[in-house]
Amino acid sequence: MNVNLNLISTLSIAIVFFIIGTFLKDKIKFFSKFCIPSPVIGGLLFTLLSLLLRIFNIVNISVSQNFISIFMTVFFTILGLNASFKLVKKGGSLLFKYWILCGFLALSQNIIAVSIAKITNIHPLIALMCGTISMEGGHGNAAAFGSTIEKMGINGAVTIGLASATLGIIIGGLLGAPVARYLIEKHNLKPKFNPYPKLYNKKSNFLTKNFLTRNSKSNIFTTINFFEHTLVILLCLNFGNLIAKTIYLKTSIVIPSVVGCMIVACIFRNFNDKVKLVNLNFYILDFASDIALSMFLIIALMSINLLDLATIAGPMLLIIFAQVIFILIYSIFVCFKVLGKNFDAAVMISGIIGHGIGNTPNALANINSVTHKYGPSEKASLIVPLVGAFLLDIFSLPCIIIFINLFK
Repeated sequence: MNVNLNLISTLSIAIVFFIIGTFLKDKIKFFSKFCIPSPVIGGLLFTLLSLLLRIFNIVNISVSQNFISIFMTVFFTILGLNASFKLVKKGGSLLFKYWILCGFLALSQNIIAVSIAKITNIHPLIALMCGTISMEGGHGNAAAFGSTIEKMGINGAVTIGLASATLGIIIGGLLGAPVARYLIEKHNLKPKFNPYPKLYNKKSNFLTKNFLTRNSKSNIFTTINFFEHTLVILLCLNFGNLIAKTIYLKTSIVIPSVVGCMIVACIFRNFNDKVKLVNLNFYILDFASDIALSMFLIIALMSINLLDLATIAGPMLLIIFAQVIFILIYSIFVCFKVLGKNFDAAVMISGIIGHGIGNTPNALANINSVTHKYGPSEKASLIVPLVGAFLLDIFSLPCIIIFINLFK
């Protein structure tokens, strides 16, 4: 029997499993100890239950994926509203270092993929689907570049790419925060400075609270304030989509709408800082960001069919295994040292693992989970989303295109 869940049913079940994931994280020491994000716990639990129901021919559940892009776009738009140019300047050389490290990771992932392809005698373009395309690029790049590769006569590229991206999300969500925990506890690292000590506690989300204004009036959560901020977000969404579509129609250059929305939000934030059109309340933005990020992750995981992972043959699993081993060694022994071997560096490691073998929301969920337990990291909360959301594409997209043309 097939059951196709509609929008409301999907959202309802997602909320239920998010609550279950939060409950399990609070009750099971393993989850809290290793900082596994609640959406990952709940989403994987649903996926496993769905797999069992499918295996025993009880019911085949399909969830609606329409909410995924909505929540993702809202999340990145709010990130844009937090991207103050003053804070970018604060990123300074550390942001540049993180950017270069991520660029080298993108190159290394493709080299690993084609090297194993030669050893296992599979087509290099198929192997590339388990490289930067799906690891740092996620499902979007896997679908886009997979279609391009299939047009070259390589069958199964999309399926392998999507399956690899799926596995990457799971691994990135499970490994990022525990590695940060290992570094923090091994080196006894502490946050250098909490500018709002009374506002921070372990159960609060510090992903955006580090941008709070000192004006206490801005912390009031009222109906009119909520709708003002909803309007700001919606206007950024509309103008961002319009700009992305216009650029494509005029130049044929594809800019993801999520990037357009984030850029518009960033421009608005910095313009608003000067003219004070809206008194931005970062409690409200943090609240909306937390919901959007959690719902994006849990619905994305709920939509995974674990049986699709069986389409990845031995060589593909070998490539992904090699990618995981490399990023763990690279992040712990290279990135951590280059980034300063301090608390901020450890938190950023959870981010580079999150989007290095998963996606940017994974990275932010990892940071969220770590900062909930150990304290805030303003630099990580600023640098990781800026690089993971769009700066990384400056390295990764040319790298992907070059490798495809080399091995076509």
